[in-house]
This record gives sequence, C-alpha cells and structure tokens, in this order.
Amino acid sequence: MEKNNLEILLEDIRGKFELVLEGHDALHQEISNTRKELCEQIKLVDFKVETLNQKIDNVHDKLDKKIDNVRDELGKKIDNVAADLAAHRRDTEAHPTICKQVNG
Repeated sequence: MEKNNLEILLEDIRGKFELVLEGHDALHQEISNTRKELCEQIKLVDFKVETLNQKIDNVHDKLDKKIDNVRDELGKKIDNVAADLAAHRRDTEAHPTICKQVNG
C-alpha cells in the first residue's frame, strides 16, 4: 500500500473515531442530564409522600378524637336510657294493680 493511500485511510479512521467520541460524549451528557432530572423528581416525590403521611396522621388523630367523643356520648345516652328503664320498672312494680288493669 502506498503512503498516500495509508494516510487517506488513517484520516478516514480518525474521522470515524472522532464521530464515535462525539456520540459517546453526547450520550454521556444526556445520561447526566436525565440522572439530574430523576434525582429532582425523586426529591419532589419524597416531599409529597412525607406531606401526605403528615396529613394522614392528622386525619387519623382527628378521627380518633371524634370516635372517642361519639363513644362517650353514646355511653352517656345508654346509661340514661338504662336509668329511665330502671325507673319505669320500679314504678311499674310499685303499682302492679294499675298495670294489670290497663293491660288486662
């Protein structure tokens, strides 16, 4: 092979090698940019998840308090109904002849 042909061939190989290096650099840059974007998005998702966890905890606490209040109120109402029934029963037992006349 002549020196001229060899120089042309080497120049052609150098040009192709430079294209490969440019492509590699472009891919490296794209990967770096994508990684940065993903890291930012992950941080945002982490923040949102933490915010949701706090809101869920707050709702849980509020519901616990409401359930406790309802339980207390129902307990008082049940106690009042039981007291009313007991009083009614005592009254009914104290006047057996009146109740028998009404029912009989």
